[in-house]
Amino acid sequence: MKFRYESRTKEGELQAGFVDAGSRDSAVNILSGHNLFILKLEAAEKVHWYDRVSSYWSRVRREDLVIFTRQLATLLQAQLSLNRALATLEEQTTSPTLKEAIRQISQDVDSGLALSQALERQNEIFSGFFISMVRTAEVTGNLDQTAVFLADYTEREAVLISKARSAMIYPSIVIALFVLVAGVMITTVFPQIKPIFDESDVKLPLLSSIFINAGAFLAQWWPLVVLILIILIVMLLDYLRTAEGRALWDDLKIRLPVIRKVYLPVTLTRFADAAAMLSKGGVPVAQAMEVVGETVDNVLYRDILHEISNDVREGMPLSDAVAKHTEYFPPLVSQMIAVGESTGRLDDILLRLAAFYGREADSVVSNIVELIQPILMIVIGVMVALLFASILMPLYRLTAAF
Repeated sequence: MKFRYESRTKEGELQAGFVDAGSRDSAVNILSGHNLFILKLEAAEKVHWYDRVSSYWSRVRREDLVIFTRQLATLLQAQLSLNRALATLEEQTTSPTLKEAIRQISQDVDSGLALSQALERQNEIFSGFFISMVRTAEVTGNLDQTAVFLADYTEREAVLISKARSAMIYPSIVIALFVLVAGVMITTVFPQIKPIFDESDVKLPLLSSIFINAGAFLAQWWPLVVLILIILIVMLLDYLRTAEGRALWDDLKIRLPVIRKVYLPVTLTRFADAAAMLSKGGVPVAQAMEVVGETVDNVLYRDILHEISNDVREGMPLSDAVAKHTEYFPPLVSQMIAVGESTGRLDDILLRLAAFYGREADSVVSNIVELIQPILMIVIGVMVALLFASILMPLYRLTAAF
């Protein structure tokens, strides 16, 4: 996406031009990296909903991203320069989309941009968490260690997602078959038996009446129903990619119990990992909280961590500032931070917190995956029972009438 900007240099010279970035925030970060004071920034071209939808089909596979991250970590640990490492990865990468992204990142780094700023221009591929962790590493000076952490984290995340997808294959097939059979029965079988009950003056049960009327409606209007569903899904996906939609989704991830059980440990793991890395690098706590706010990749957490940063600047201990937000940080977090502050081992305590919540996230995901299949089987069983009951109940009444 292209943005038009007007800015001033440190010397007061007025500059204007265009910058390519994945979002407005990314454009701000890129221009700030060039020590420019932004006067005006606006989109030079409108992003249409179909552009956002089409970008979904050209996305990079998670497996390719895992390989890229692991290879980058290995090359940096081998003391290769960042430019040479990127050139090597560009040659080895087989994904056309990722190869082009690496080529552009390499060019941006060669032109003087920091790696995090170059990655921000490819934010359709690299998550906010990934970019923020790289930015954190640039502050602390341990990019190679961060690359290793990101490689481990990306691999672990890929394993969890693969496990969840594998567990969903069988239930998805069963659901698809059920929907197909139910659709055929509702749209073809039910409309054919309805005249029989109309002629016999047998009153249909409410359940049967609902299915029969729904079948008659779908048999006549199913193309319109399918079209409306597709439009609604596209509109929903497009809305969730806007700033307002993302804020709403971030709020729901915290408030919905089932999602919260998974999302909270993952977010706290990211928080503790990034905070520990910054603490080890000697970054002041107040500044570290602002950086961590970008790392957790959640609008609500970003605002809260900014508030925590302000509290710390005013002299409040980090543990007390965190304890003010129990909905987002369980008491264990503030208690462990208090121990780290009193012993002078805050970075070690934060790493322990990260390990604890990392294990909790793995455990929660595993438990949910194990529960998905039996729960779906029960739900499908109930739906099948209702479907057949809607046929058998009126047949029983019809038989009784004669």
